[in-house]
Order: sequence, then structure tokens, then C-alpha cells
Amino acid sequence: MSSSPSPSSPLSPLSPAPVAAGRSPWLILAVLCTSVFIIVVDGTIVNVALPTFVRELGATTSQLQWIVDAYVLVFAGLLMAAGSIGDRFGRKGVLQIGLAVFALTSVFASMADSAGSLIAWRAAMGVGGALIFPATLALLVNVFTVPRQRAVAISVWAATSGLAVALGPVSGGLLLKYFSWGSVFLVNVPIIAIAMVLVGRMVPTSRDTTVRRFDPLGTLLSIMSISVLVWAVIEGPSHGWLSATSAVAFGLAATLLAAFVWWERRREHPMLDVRVFSNLRFTAGSLSVAFAFFALFGFIFNVTQYFQVVRGYGTLEAGVRTVPFALFTGFAAPISAKLAYRFGTKSVVAAGLASMSIGFAWTTTLQAGSSYWLIVGQMMFMGGGLGLVNAPATEAIMGSLPPEKAGVGSAVNDTARELGGTLGVAIVGSLFASVYASRLGELLAGSALPPSALAIAQESVGAGAEVARRTGLEAGPEAGRLVQGAVNTAFLDGFHFGSWVSAGITLAGAAMAIRWLPSRAAASSSVAAQEDRTDALV
Repeated sequence: MSSSPSPSSPLSPLSPAPVAAGRSPWLILAVLCTSVFIIVVDGTIVNVALPTFVRELGATTSQLQWIVDAYVLVFAGLLMAAGSIGDRFGRKGVLQIGLAVFALTSVFASMADSAGSLIAWRAAMGVGGALIFPATLALLVNVFTVPRQRAVAISVWAATSGLAVALGPVSGGLLLKYFSWGSVFLVNVPIIAIAMVLVGRMVPTSRDTTVRRFDPLGTLLSIMSISVLVWAVIEGPSHGWLSATSAVAFGLAATLLAAFVWWERRREHPMLDVRVFSNLRFTAGSLSVAFAFFALFGFIFNVTQYFQVVRGYGTLEAGVRTVPFALFTGFAAPISAKLAYRFGTKSVVAAGLASMSIGFAWTTTLQAGSSYWLIVGQMMFMGGGLGLVNAPATEAIMGSLPPEKAGVGSAVNDTARELGGTLGVAIVGSLFASVYASRLGELLAGSALPPSALAIAQESVGAGAEVARRTGLEAGPEAGRLVQGAVNTAFLDGFHFGSWVSAGITLAGAAMAIRWLPSRAAASSSVAAQEDRTDALV
């Protein structure tokens, strides 16, 4: 498989975008971004409701992680299959089905009466998300076939995704202030209804006409291998990373991945031509996305609890205080395409990852009474860095493939993002929990707090705050303040440790980008000339 389509291909970069008359490609982009926005928001809107789930549903730390990760597990496991199905049978139809599934399961999630049932419906929502996400990027690539315009469109798509990550907590905080927790899911329904109408009227379909046969075994192996890998990562903290269960799970995932590669290399029409990973532009772009979202999701899991438990903000106040992150991401993402065009993808992606590393390292100075403006400065480095990484790395991935393979290419990009985010929540969350529980035990050793109450407080920072509140009611305000102070100190120790891990990961990602990410894609003179002719349009 070549790394780029030939100029004579009917879907080459020099071909006009397959858009019907009267349909503005930029309006189509707006419709696709609306679909992306709602499913990405749903991934982070839940984070701000985690303390609410503890109070309303009695969720434990493990259940809180599964409320977040059940969606991620199914979403990540089905991405490759969903991208392949869209390529073969039509991306518009897959997008419409995904929107319908997501809306229906959102309604059921809003009516969950226990943490277990909420986890189940979150998993079902992952099916809809997996059908939606790769289809949007694949449709975008087939609408914007001129490389320079495509880079700008991907920047807007990436900016939407980045804004949604940051605006999720704000939306969740606003809804939780005035409505029940079910509103964080019901809010999806009217937006999806509008998106479905607009997709039906405006978005053209596309598919891969070069593949005539479906690859059922490859599809099954991709689902099984990624799902087992994500499950092993999620459960690693509870079972122990070196436990027999983890060893078996990771071993099974590796075996299934090897079987997938073996099978795909022998298929005439593979679901994914695995030889594409020999293209450093494709592979390094995928790893850059994974590294960025590993650090980001691990940080978000902790910082929402920092705002609510340590700083004592309400859900809306906590959400509003994440707005600067969204603003910095939204500012950096649209200009990242022009920066990459001028300075090269390597320089921009590496600079973005390094900026994120600085921001994460800076958060290790946070204390319970730190100025909010200090946090804004940290968000500037993290959000701006994410904006610089996401779009150029995504364009590197998608630009490595011909447009007819856009569905699977988009799925690889999305899988890298989800695997990175899942690893971040699991590993950073696990390290945080270990440091928090150990440190809290040390701080309250010899205190009057009963061992049973201490054990409950060590389960999560939310549980610790509740134990402090009850202690204050039963043993007096001074005793309550003692426990809450210990909870805050233990939380900050765990938070700082997790931030150092995120800083190290993004710094390693910057080094990887410098070493392996090509500065620019190889382009023919005719393509370069076409870019110059269309430069005025962007």
C-alpha cells in the first residue's frame, strides 16, 4: 500500500471535493464538528459529576473509574471495526446509525438507578460513539481533498475536539447546579436530533470502492485485541500490574494483536493494511496523539476532584474554572496548521508536547490555597500545547493514506487517542490512589479516627471528605478539620506525583516527535502548486 494516492486516482488530492452543488464544504464541516463535539463532551462531562455519583449512587472509586472507562472500553474496542464498516458500506449511513444509538442510550443512562446500571449504559453509549467518531473525520477528508484545505479543516475538527474536552466540565457543572445528574446525559438528545437532520440534508456519503469483500475475521480480531488490551489497562491497578491476571490479559492481547497482523498481511482486501505503520509519518503521528491524551486524561481525572474537594468549589464553579483550558486549546488549534505549514509538523508537534510537559510540571507546585491565576498559567501551557499537537498529528496520520482509506485511518487516530486516554486514567489514577491511601494512613496514624472510618476515607478523596464531614458532626469541628486537612495533604501528594508522570510522558513524546516525525510530508511539485493556487481560499 502506498503512503499517498497517485495524482491520477479519482480520489487523489488534486480531485475536486465530492460535494453536491449548493453544499458548502465549510457548512458540512460545521455539521460534522457538531457530531464530534457532543460525543467528546460526553467523555469529560461525566468527570465533574463523579462526586455526585458517590453521593447519589454510592459509587466506589473502582465504580467511578468504570463509569468513565466503560464508555472508553467499548468505544476504543469498536473504533477499527466501525471505521472499516464505514469505508465499505458508506460513512454517512454509519454516522446516522451512530447518532441514533448514542441518543437512545443517553436517555437510558439518565434513568440509571445504580452505579452498575449506569456503567452498563455508558458501555452502550460507547457503541454509538465508535460509529460516529471515525465517520466524521473520514467524511471530512473526502470533502476536503486539497491538502492545504484539508489541513485547515482538520485543525477546525481538532479544535472542536479539544474545546469539547475542556468544556465538558463547564457544561456538567452548569447542569448539575440546576438539574439532577441525569441531565448530563439528556442534554445530548436535542443536539443529536439537530445533527441527524443536518447530516441527512447536507453531508454527502463516501466509501472505499476499491474493496469488494468484507473482512469478518479481521474485524473480530481487531475488536477482541483492542478490547482485551484496554480491559487489561483499566483493571491493572486493581489486580496489580505484575499479577497473574494482568499477565494473562496482556499476554492474550498481544497474541490477538499478533494474529490480527498475521491475518491482515495475508488478505487481498484487509480491514487495515498494517504495512502502513512502516510509514514514520503515520506511526509517529499516532504515538504523538496517544502521548498527549495519556497525560491529559490522567490529569483531568484528578484536577476535577482538586477543584471540588480540596478547593471546595461547587460543580458549576469547578467547571467554569476549566474554561481557560478550552480557550487556550481553541486559540492554538486553528493556527497549528499554518505553523506546521511554515515550520514543519515535527517542530510544531514537539513544541506542543514540550509545552504540555511544562504545564504538568508546574502543577506540582499547587497547594490547597494556591492562586487561581497560577492555575490559569498552567492551563495556558497545557491547553495551548494540546492545540498544537492534535491537528498536525492528525493531519500527519490522515495525509499518509489515500482518501478511500480514510475510515480506517481515522479509526487508528481515534484508537491512539482512546488508548492513550485510557492508559492515562488507569496508570495516573492508580498511582494517585496508591500515594493518596498510603499518605492518608501516615497522616492519621495515632489519631482518634476509627480504623473502619480510615479505611473508607482511603477509598477515594470524595469518601475522605465525607468522613471528615461526619467526624466534624460527631466529634466536633476541630476533629473534622484535622481529617479534612489530612485528606487535602494526601490528595495533593498523589496529585503532584501524577502530574510528574504526565510531565514525563509528554516530554518523552516531544523527544519521540523530534526523532521520528518527518518535518513534512513528501509532496510532488504538482501538489505543491495546487496548494499555492488554493492558498487564498484558506
